[in-house]
Amino acid sequence: MAKKAMVEREKKRQKLVAKYATKRAELKAIAADAERPMEERFKANLKLAKLPRNSSETRLHNRCQLTGRPKAYYRKLKLSRIALRDLASKGQIPGMVKSSW
Repeated sequence: MAKKAMVEREKKRQKLVAKYATKRAELKAIAADAERPMEERFKANLKLAKLPRNSSETRLHNRCQLTGRPKAYYRKLKLSRIALRDLASKGQIPGMVKSSW
């Protein structure tokens, strides 16, 4: 089980990303537009830098929804390998069978 503080921190980041997503996208579009004047593009970059760091989508980290584990995460299932194996062993994931040879 992951530390609760880390899981809560990740939730807080997700909220910030959702809150600032449109503003961040607009500023990035202005900064990348080569047809705009240089001063306007520079101001957009400054405004972008003033936004909270945790509002950037690259700072998000995938975590298992059951355990909060950050490593060995399956995106499609939103679970870690350990949680996936536990659920499969209990027969709670339809069609999944433990392999043996």
